[in-house]
Amino acid sequence: MPDIKVSPGDPRDPQATTLLRQSHALMQQLFDPSENHFLDIDELCVPSIRFFVAREDQTTLGCVALANKGTYGEIKSMFVDPRARGKGIAHHLMRQVETEARAQGLACVKLETGDKLTQAHSLYKAHGYTDCGPFGDYEANQTSLFMTKDLT
Repeated sequence: MPDIKVSPGDPRDPQATTLLRQSHALMQQLFDPSENHFLDIDELCVPSIRFFVAREDQTTLGCVALANKGTYGEIKSMFVDPRARGKGIAHHLMRQVETEARAQGLACVKLETGDKLTQAHSLYKAHGYTDCGPFGDYEANQTSLFMTKDLT
């Protein structure tokens, strides 16, 4: 089993930026611009967002952000380098996000994901997330799926 360490990170770190750009490119390839809800790198660098990276040795292989929305947390920018998939990195990142949400006193975590991202759906369901309706500023559309998990 690889030694994966998850820790707070900086979206502007070159390795993290590379992953975020890969994620953005994939979303732009799969979805119409009006259906893309990813945050730009600068938008991830605000006090209400905690950004985490997963590393093996000195190599950043995955990232995720938790946006504090006051009454709930929202998962943003979840991405694992395609060459590193199957190592359990996404599971490490999910556990970190939930630990952070609990530490911030958030009652639940929500997320929006695309209908074509079936591996992500499986990951979220494996961690106890269930379907819900749109939340926050989101509106229902043809490609978004919304999920939530109660942390209480």
